[in-house]
Amino acid sequence: MAVVTSLVFLVLFSLIPCSFGADFGYSCWVLDHPDGSQRSKLNVSVSSSLYEHFVGKDHGLSSEYDFGKFVTPYALKPVADSLWSIYQDDEDFANGVLMIVHQIPYEASAPQKYPVETIVDNLGDCDLFSFVAASVMMAGGLDVVLLYYDGVDHMNVGVNLSDAPHDARSSVSYFSHNGERYYVAETTGGNWESGWRVGEYPDLLEGVTAQVVTLEDAEQMSPGQVSSSFSALATSSITLSLSSTLLIEGNSIKISGLISPVSVDGVVTIYARSGDSSWVVVRTVSCDSSGRYSYEWMPASAGLYLVRASWSGDTVNAGADSGVSSVRVISSSLVLLGIASVVLVAVAVVLFVVSRRIKPVHEYSVAQ
Repeated sequence: MAVVTSLVFLVLFSLIPCSFGADFGYSCWVLDHPDGSQRSKLNVSVSSSLYEHFVGKDHGLSSEYDFGKFVTPYALKPVADSLWSIYQDDEDFANGVLMIVHQIPYEASAPQKYPVETIVDNLGDCDLFSFVAASVMMAGGLDVVLLYYDGVDHMNVGVNLSDAPHDARSSVSYFSHNGERYYVAETTGGNWESGWRVGEYPDLLEGVTAQVVTLEDAEQMSPGQVSSSFSALATSSITLSLSSTLLIEGNSIKISGLISPVSVDGVVTIYARSGDSSWVVVRTVSCDSSGRYSYEWMPASAGLYLVRASWSGDTVNAGADSGVSSVRVISSSLVLLGIASVVLVAVAVVLFVVSRRIKPVHEYSVAQ
């Protein structure tokens, strides 16, 4: 009877749609609990500013195996936190991560992309899936590497576990590096319910040597994070205002705003850009108990700047981006030149007026 009840629950659960409050990038992934009798739907939301941050980053490879730069554990840490709330050991956690990437549709991609881009695009191939999996595993505290197979142009993840995998359905495969065993975690497959588990080795890779890529170059900090929750993420908002829209170079303006609803984890990232340049992080600031934030900003040089703010959300609320405001910064040398010009014009006017008021002196001869 218990088995029948579980099966009915799973069928009904699969019919429940994902629910989101976010209006940009989001994903919904189904995860089996360790005993297989329960499923949860993980809602993940990405703000447009975080997505654009990664789109604007360098996507090239400075060396043949420069893949570590695409692993971003901080940005995906909320996903790892969510997984640890339902998994109790590192093998189950790693298999949960594989369930996630097995649900992203496969499409060959070039060049490489960062995990946030893959989540928003909801498409990827073996290397993009491996970057996502390695990021979440690393964010969850696991020791991971990337495994690149030159011979077949393939990539997956190697994960070091506290014990050898016991859920693998075949002989366990691993690569040794620096005295540690890194069990193969295959990120492709397309079927999350019966997909590859940690330690299982695809026939494609039989006898193929892997290049072990360590992750010292993984990004340690991002300007924001994704939102992640097993509950529907509610809509949130953030405002932004500037104390002035016109500024003389060398002075500062106050950037302020409010996030709603108020969050105990209210950390706001302020972005700015000039001309056609990419958005850059001005500052990350914390909100007060009422959800308000502020920062005194001094632009580096003259020009027209666009400013916006973003917050990543939390386990209840999806992240949000503010509207874009602009400020014109006038060159201090231009101001001085303007002042000098005004002074010169004023002097010229004064001299002209004075010259008009001086009466000419006439000489008269005395008759003899």
